[in-house]
Amino acid sequence: MTDDGTTTAAATGTLGYEQARDELIEVVRRLEAGGTSLEDSLALWERGEELAKVCRHWLEGARARLDAALAKPADREDGTGDAAADAG
Repeated sequence: MTDDGTTTAAATGTLGYEQARDELIEVVRRLEAGGTSLEDSLALWERGEELAKVCRHWLEGARARLDAALAKPADREDGTGDAAADAG
């Protein structure tokens, strides 16, 4: 953990989904295990919140891409779609 919120936010912004998820799992494990000071527990909690936001961002982006991909065939009802797809 860092005391500089800017550094932490910048580091979090570069994480991929799997990296953020794996680190979040570790944060939760450490919180559930207990034995940390209140200050350390709060720092872990804050890091977990940041990581959860990163995961949500990636998942929302994936959902938007999936929705866009699924919507494309429906948007082609005006006859501009693929001829092979229209024949099927």
